[in-house]
Amino acid sequence: MVALSVLELATVEEGRRASEALEAVTSVARGVDQLGFHRIWVAEHHGYRSVGSVAPPVLATHLAGATAALRVGSGGALLPNHPPLAVAEQFTTLAALHPGRVDLGIGRGSGTTDARAVRALRGTDEPITAAAYRAAVVELLGHLAGGDGARVLAGADESPEPWLLASSPDGAAIAAELGLPLAIGHHIRPGNTIDALTRYRDEFRASRWREQPYVIVCVETLCAQTDEQAQELARPSALAMAGALQGRGTEAERPTPKEAERQEIPSEVGDRLAALRATQAYGSPSTVRTRLKQLVERTGADELMLSTPVYDPAARLRSLELAAACAREE
Repeated sequence: MVALSVLELATVEEGRRASEALEAVTSVARGVDQLGFHRIWVAEHHGYRSVGSVAPPVLATHLAGATAALRVGSGGALLPNHPPLAVAEQFTTLAALHPGRVDLGIGRGSGTTDARAVRALRGTDEPITAAAYRAAVVELLGHLAGGDGARVLAGADESPEPWLLASSPDGAAIAAELGLPLAIGHHIRPGNTIDALTRYRDEFRASRWREQPYVIVCVETLCAQTDEQAQELARPSALAMAGALQGRGTEAERPTPKEAERQEIPSEVGDRLAALRATQAYGSPSTVRTRLKQLVERTGADELMLSTPVYDPAARLRSLELAAACAREE
């Protein structure tokens, strides 16, 4: 099929400590390193009850030290929340510590639905304009390139590989204009994927960062021995997503599997949740193989990044192992 990578959110079950969630991520990273996955990225979120990935450069540094060959990075560092120079300094330092293994995925979102968190991060809750975001990306690239930007790290001879994250055609157009590889959030807005990729490839300009377009498609993937087992494993995350669809945002919790057995998915969001899940890859190895193959054929993806929405690290790693076996069979 294509190369496989992993997106981590440091899933937190109700009643779990942050240390447990972060150790689970470390365990998964070590496992996928041995399985031959290409990279692992850490998302940036703020204020969620069920997500522990609040500081990508810190967690990515830890994961780089815990693995041997896996590329590590951010999926992404949300640029409106941080000064571009600070992001460049953090990831250039990480690249100096782990040469040839560091990616800097850049995103536009806030990473939260909590206006208080947005104000605390940015000093305002006003959304960033497209022009301001593009300018921030250009500034960051200037720092990484060592041109007119400020000195990032004395003696640095290694920089992280920059990527642009997008879930819309407009975001993909910025990646095309600047000649960056693109990671498309199919797991966020699957209805935008084809239009975004078409625009990216049509408008791509070669740059110092990439001579040809390169696309990672991120897809939620949960693989178990049977379709029924996969749905059972997915039930806690389905309930958390249902809470988000009901407008609970950062307060939507992820119940334990035992608690999830006693809860029902609200009927008013059931159809929306089912429609979203149908665009992803949930099920037995046969089902997942078919879904991933179809996604690659539809998108022309150069790489798939799998987000596995289950807390238990053993189940998460087993799902990724089965998905990797599906790819090998192709």
